[in-house]
Amino acid sequence: MLDCLSIIQRYYTPGNDDYRVLVSHSRQVADLAVALSQRLIDRGAPIDIEFVEEAAMLHDIGMCRTNAPGIHCHGTEPYILHGILGRRMLDAMGLFRHGRVCERHTGAGITAAEIIDQGLPIDPPRDLLPESLEEKVICYADKFFSKSRIDEPRKTLERVRKSLAKFGGDTLQRFNELLALFGDPAEL
Repeated sequence: MLDCLSIIQRYYTPGNDDYRVLVSHSRQVADLAVALSQRLIDRGAPIDIEFVEEAAMLHDIGMCRTNAPGIHCHGTEPYILHGILGRRMLDAMGLFRHGRVCERHTGAGITAAEIIDQGLPIDPPRDLLPESLEEKVICYADKFFSKSRIDEPRKTLERVRKSLAKFGGDTLQRFNELLALFGDPAEL
């Protein structure tokens, strides 16, 4: 098992607000992703639960390079790039599979068409959709927790749907497909 905290500490200082936000949020996401993965394993699905925990702990590592003062990040890049930046950071360490999770967890995934239509600063525009079960479960679990309100309980399904609906029907449809695959976390 990777020592995820030592990887995080390459970029974040323990005790600082950005570290607290990242580690708290990532732990919430990891715990839910592991529980959802276990439910799949119990149904006979092949999923790498150790990798799920590691990648969930690292999925937002790139946020430190973004300008997101609400979550104590004072970098220079737009927040929408935190996944791509995280991928670069993890790829540089040889953690290519973990890096793919970073890049593909935003929203319910983002298509090249959405990048173009919304004028997102992702160049080149490309599909950034979770593909493997591991990528999908982390993307899904991430939607239930806020980084700006880390002390709040897990979001309800209704609240997650409402927040994703503003990004359009395709995003909501992809989320509903993840819901069909993993089930409502409230039933755990």
